[in-house]
Amino acid sequence: MSKFDIEKFDGKISFSIWRVQMRVVLIQSRLKKVLDGKSKKPTSMTDDQWDELDEKTLSSIQLCLSNEVLLEVANKETVAALWLKLETLYMT
Repeated sequence: MSKFDIEKFDGKISFSIWRVQMRVVLIQSRLKKVLDGKSKKPTSMTDDQWDELDEKTLSSIQLCLSNEVLLEVANKETVAALWLKLETLYMT
């Protein structure tokens, strides 16, 4: 992932704003399709390709979370599960 200036989400800043910024980072990194696809793999990709893309996207999001927030979602192993948990915890 290229270096983007995005504040780590710590649960105190606006989740709505951070979510938009994170989507932009994923677009720039060509990883947004995993977020948009939720847990549904495109038919044009193999399972291995999809798993690799999901892992790359998951790690990109995790790197943009504070340690405290990361601890709350560390057990989520897919982008869909992580994103849903973040929205459940912080979307108001």
